[in-house]
Amino acid sequence: MQITRRDLGRFALATAAGSALSPAQEHKLGFCIVGLGRISMQHFMPALQMSTKARLVALVSGHRDKAAKEAQKYGVPASNIYSYDNYDRIADNKEIEAVYIALPNSMHAEYSIRAARAGKHVLSEKPMATSVRDSEEMIAACRKANRKLMIAYRCQFEPLNLRAIRMIRDGKLGKIQAIESANGFDIKPNEWRLDGKLAGGGPLMDVGIYSLNACRYLTGEEPGQIKADASVIDHDGRFNEVEENLSWTMKFPSGIVASCNTTYGCSMPGFYRVHGNKGMIHMEPAFSYQGIRLTAKIDGEPPIDDASPDKDPVQFLREADHMADCVRENREPKPNGEEGLKDMKIMMEIYKSCGRR
Repeated sequence: MQITRRDLGRFALATAAGSALSPAQEHKLGFCIVGLGRISMQHFMPALQMSTKARLVALVSGHRDKAAKEAQKYGVPASNIYSYDNYDRIADNKEIEAVYIALPNSMHAEYSIRAARAGKHVLSEKPMATSVRDSEEMIAACRKANRKLMIAYRCQFEPLNLRAIRMIRDGKLGKIQAIESANGFDIKPNEWRLDGKLAGGGPLMDVGIYSLNACRYLTGEEPGQIKADASVIDHDGRFNEVEENLSWTMKFPSGIVASCNTTYGCSMPGFYRVHGNKGMIHMEPAFSYQGIRLTAKIDGEPPIDDASPDKDPVQFLREADHMADCVRENREPKPNGEEGLKDMKIMMEIYKSCGRR
């Protein structure tokens, strides 16, 4: 994964909320929300209310009453509420220009592909799918329809994560030797994420992907050697279909070794540490919706301790605005389908190393 200084500058500009609009940005991109769960209702939809570049115009849900309540809250007309049965009718609605896919993982591919066939741009939550084949089919469908495909890697727009990347690229830490990262939580019973068919895997597919993607954007490299182990410790019925714990290492072409852990069995605050021969960066929390904090110790320089002032849902606002800019300016989203496919291929290698077929 190559993130250049030009990319960093572009991302930094994208974080500025309330900036003057160019003529190409005056019309707000119309989003249809596909799936009314926590991430869409608590984060993405409120972000659209803040946006000067995107707006909420339609909803797709299997629960009409729930959708009607949200539609009234956001001023969406009842005629713009769709079910999964009549989803393909979004093709007839010119207000809908893009969809935000916030469904269980195994449903991302189907509804992204159908959206592309309906002529809509796609912003899909991560992981982009549950298999390499489905990921490739999403890319192919959007390419065939000449629609944009973006994967919701919000941390790639977060200023302190971008600062960490810049410090590494500028050589502040010297030669990078190792990275450590972890992310996890104690999952409640009966979550759809514990259903193997819906989730496609356990914590790796949900929160471990943050550590994986961070190691890639921090190094700017793609890993070669991968070794992994998974386990179930709490035999309480939650982990009959997915792993509870997973630990893996990755060796990058430069020789950097990354060690990562993820779990559904306990609270594991998301963090990463980058060790170089001239200093160290520690980001904790690194992947939260707000409260991101960066500390660093660099030889010959004062210690760094910076906390992000961002409040939720600003990270989701950046995603929506970036998608809108890419559509209006006809440019490729930075975290595009190819980016999601790279993570998918690595996750499948991690599972293969664990003995999962």
